[in-house]
Amino acid sequence: MKATTGLHCLVTGATGYIGGRLVPELLDAGHRVRCLARSPEKLRDHPWAGRTEVVRGDVVDAESVAAALHGIDVAYYLVHALGAGSGFEDRDRTAARVFAEQARAAGVRRIVYLGGLTPAGIPVRDLSPHLRSRAEVGEILLGSGVPATVLRAAVIIGSGSASFEMLRYLTERLPVMVTPSWVGTRVQPVAVRDVLRYLVGSAAMPPEVSRAFDIGGPDVLTYEEMMRRYAVAAALPHRLILRVPMLTPRLSSHWIGLVTPVPRALARPLAESLRHEVVCAEHDIARHVPDPPGAPIGFDQAVSLALQRVREANVTTRWSSASLPGAPSDPLPTDPDWAGGSLYTDRRERAVDAPPAALWQVVEGIGGENGWYSFPPAWAVRGWLDRLVGGVGIRRGRRDAARLRVGDSLDFWRVEEIEPGRMLRLRAEMRLPGLAWLEMYADPSPPPDTEPDQGQGPDPGPDQGGAVRGARYRQRALFHPHGLLGHLYWWSVSPFHAVVFGGMARNIARAARRLDDEAAASERPLSAEVPDDSRPPGPDAERENP
Repeated sequence: MKATTGLHCLVTGATGYIGGRLVPELLDAGHRVRCLARSPEKLRDHPWAGRTEVVRGDVVDAESVAAALHGIDVAYYLVHALGAGSGFEDRDRTAARVFAEQARAAGVRRIVYLGGLTPAGIPVRDLSPHLRSRAEVGEILLGSGVPATVLRAAVIIGSGSASFEMLRYLTERLPVMVTPSWVGTRVQPVAVRDVLRYLVGSAAMPPEVSRAFDIGGPDVLTYEEMMRRYAVAAALPHRLILRVPMLTPRLSSHWIGLVTPVPRALARPLAESLRHEVVCAEHDIARHVPDPPGAPIGFDQAVSLALQRVREANVTTRWSSASLPGAPSDPLPTDPDWAGGSLYTDRRERAVDAPPAALWQVVEGIGGENGWYSFPPAWAVRGWLDRLVGGVGIRRGRRDAARLRVGDSLDFWRVEEIEPGRMLRLRAEMRLPGLAWLEMYADPSPPPDTEPDQGQGPDPGPDQGGAVRGARYRQRALFHPHGLLGHLYWWSVSPFHAVVFGGMARNIARAARRLDDEAAASERPLSAEVPDDSRPPGPDAERENP
């Protein structure tokens, strides 16, 4: 058998929350890493991207999976259809079977899978559909003929995780909570740092080990206790919690969707998983991946570490890092491989009496706490309407307060492309009868004496201005309608574009001017350079796996 260092590892789900954190841990452990992704460009801006091999493929496509598994020692299976709507169980089953068959054919030495902790004594048929599917995937991989490690976790606590964000927002936003009965269910949370340690350590297991392991932290708590202890860690006043038995998981998901950034489609399986007690039955994983001093990490420390990451704006991945199923993924309509069809465009341009670096700093900082620079009630109402129909809404915020990278979620948009210092392209993920994009450019240009807004019309193409004395802000909103409803939607909202998009262009230009003035007053230089995110944190900071 090969040495346990220098293994060749395949990571599926590298664009997701756990996968995006596992890759640098494997690299730091001395392993070579290949990532399988449907959209490799989403991994381009990760600090570790240059140290890995990225291949395009889909876990349901046997040919691409076979190619990705060629020469692999350890294959990490970190994909699932959480929040995927109807038919997700069939897709999960098909993908797991394809992966298992191709791993066996490729001579892979081990499969490692992160699944869900199932309640003891509850028949599989009585589990929630999502827990049932996780259990089935684990069984498929264990029966593959390849030695497999199936790690089963309950609530994962780490900055940016869906479970942590749900706990965080429920506790912070509701000093008085009317809660469902499942807040009294006992669960065994686990710190994401420990999850990653077990995942990395599983690569070294001997071939005769092929089984499932329960993984959890040292604390067994009810969800109510978790909320109260979070309030203490976050220095919040005492929370009053009132239980209401008639709140079903379905109703709970609506409640969670209204209060937290977690959309209803994701909140429901999270709530359903809390109906039954999920406590580890064993800690056998420690025989193969020994716990260092101070591990596993307790709940209070895990929350403190996660909050530290949030406060420092140093959250490396979030639950929304992975695209939600059904989100638009077509190429931008101006790309050569666009198939044609109707396309509506709203175009705005503004001369900016500030350097391009100041303008770009405003553009890259858009969204989240900074807002969208025009008519906030309109953006808020659009976000609420999206939540009501099951969309992601506008409260997903940002991974980082100042910097963006391809694949980041940004309220109800996702970063499709970014050219640092020049261009940001966002793709809409709200519920729409069509596909939508928003582009923002910070071009060097001599500011003309007057430069009025321009409304709907053709794209002007790249600016070919002369000497750099200021900047030119260019903005395009594009919409490709689906059917009659799509056309009606565009024409119903187009009268408001002058207020929303026109105001956005004007206010971004003003914000850039203010930023430049502030920099001049403080003699602080402006920079559009992207910082080196690969620098390790200090000794007291939470590591890459918060």
